[in-house]
Amino acid sequence: MSGSGSAGSDQFDPEPILAVLERHGVEYVLVGGFAARMHGSTRPTRDVDVTPATTQRNLDRLAVALRELGARIRTEGVPEGLAFSTSAEALVAQRMLNLQTSHGELDLTIRPAAFEGGYDELVPRAISLSVGHVQVRVAALEDVIRSKETAGRRKDQEALPELYRLSGRMAKTTPPDLDPHQTPQPTDPASRIAQAGSGIQ
Repeated sequence: MSGSGSAGSDQFDPEPILAVLERHGVEYVLVGGFAARMHGSTRPTRDVDVTPATTQRNLDRLAVALRELGARIRTEGVPEGLAFSTSAEALVAQRMLNLQTSHGELDLTIRPAAFEGGYDELVPRAISLSVGHVQVRVAALEDVIRSKETAGRRKDQEALPELYRLSGRMAKTTPPDLDPHQTPQPTDPASRIAQAGSGIQ
C-alpha cells in the first residue's frame, strides 16, 4: 500500500518529513493516526507520529534530522512554537514530544500507550509500506488498536470501530437463539465500542 501524501487534508503531506528522517538514517515505526491511515482508515489526521529507536546512535541521527526540519515544540498560544534541546540525551528522557516543523506536524511518541518497550516492542510486528518514494515501517494494525484502547482518549475511542472492522473484529451478528427484535448487548469492551460506532443503541 502506498501513502498518497494527502491523508486527512490538502495541507497534510507527510512525505517531506519522512524523507528527512530517511536521509539521516533514522530508525522508527509509524504509529498513531497516520499508521491507521496506512492500514486503510479513513479518519483524517494532520500529523505524523513516529516511535524512534532509542539507541544513542539513532537519537543522534534523529536530533540532526529535527534540526534540519526546524522542529519546535507545538503549543497553543505560541504560533512559532517553543525551542527545545534536540540532543540525544534530552530526547531519550521524553515520553512524547508534539512538534511543528517546516513541513508540518510531527509527534515523537517514544513510548506509546501499551508499549513501554517502544520501538523494540513494535518493530518485530511492523510492516514495510511506502509513503510516496519513502519506505517506512508501520506498526501492525493490532498494535495500533491496542495502543488506542489503552490511551482511551475520546479521539481514540471514536477511531476504534473502523479499526476493528479493518482487522475483522466486528461485533457478532445476533445468534439464532435470540429474539431477532432484541439487540444483543456485548460484554467485551471491543464489541461495545464497535456497537456504539455503528449507531446501535
